Amino acid sequence: MRVDDPLRDAVASRANKRCEYCQYPQEFSDSVLEIEHIVPRSADGPTELKNLALACSHCNRHKAARQKGTDPQTGMDIRLFNPRIDSWTVHFRLNRETGEIEGQTPVGRTTVEILQMNAEQPILTRQNLIEFDIV
Repeated sequence: MRVDDPLRDAVASRANKRCEYCQYPQEFSDSVLEIEHIVPRSADGPTELKNLALACSHCNRHKAARQKGTDPQTGMDIRLFNPRIDSWTVHFRLNRETGEIEGQTPVGRTTVEILQMNAEQPILTRQNLIEFDIV
């Protein structure tokens, strides 16, 4: 189902035009940030504002239809970060020295792992954004 323009605009505005998972800003993206279903449509997630998030293509591609994953520290099945109910700063920390996003909780660690937030390219991109004091 296509997300209509007014709904897309509302999602982007609420997210301050940043990926709600890795915080990548739209203004520096080569492509338009995507609308992502937090609870996927395949799991009967509705296409409505409370179930939609703004995501960069990297985060969206890796999240896909996943809602949970394995915490790399404990081995437990843990739900992924939900931008509608979770605070980014509770679950994640940007390491300004390395450019890595560090999971601070089981939800954060699991989300970093599943979305591959610390793959080589996202880290290089964040390091550039940090260097120019954009993030």
